[in-house]
Amino acid sequence: MTPDTAQTLLDQAFAPWVRALQPSITEISTERVVMTIPVTSDILRVGGIVSGQALAALADTAMVFACFGHLDAPEPVGTVTLDTQFLRPASGDSIRAEAEVTRAGRAMIFARCTLISEPSGKPVALATATFAR
Repeated sequence: MTPDTAQTLLDQAFAPWVRALQPSITEISTERVVMTIPVTSDILRVGGIVSGQALAALADTAMVFACFGHLDAPEPVGTVTLDTQFLRPASGDSIRAEAEVTRAGRAMIFARCTLISEPSGKPVALATATFAR
């Protein structure tokens, strides 16, 4: 799967509220996926920081694409668990998600994601998820 193929899938098949985050897939392979969203006024909360809901949605979406990359196909997966730890307030120009599959079995896939504020390069959140195949 290429970044262009993955981006087309995201643009055509994902929910409008996910697409409203304006995610851009810059890298996808069997090892990892890298996705970014711009920091816009639409996702800011009081204090000018990115809302936790937007960060959790980005992490979940990035990990879904990490599953697709790992499987080299857009196989349907459903989120069973999603755990997000917020490390510091997220701000900046964009948020980069780096996600990878940590284990894939016949019925379940386990993944993790680091969310990084740009241009500072500081991690703002860590997430793990379990997906049913």
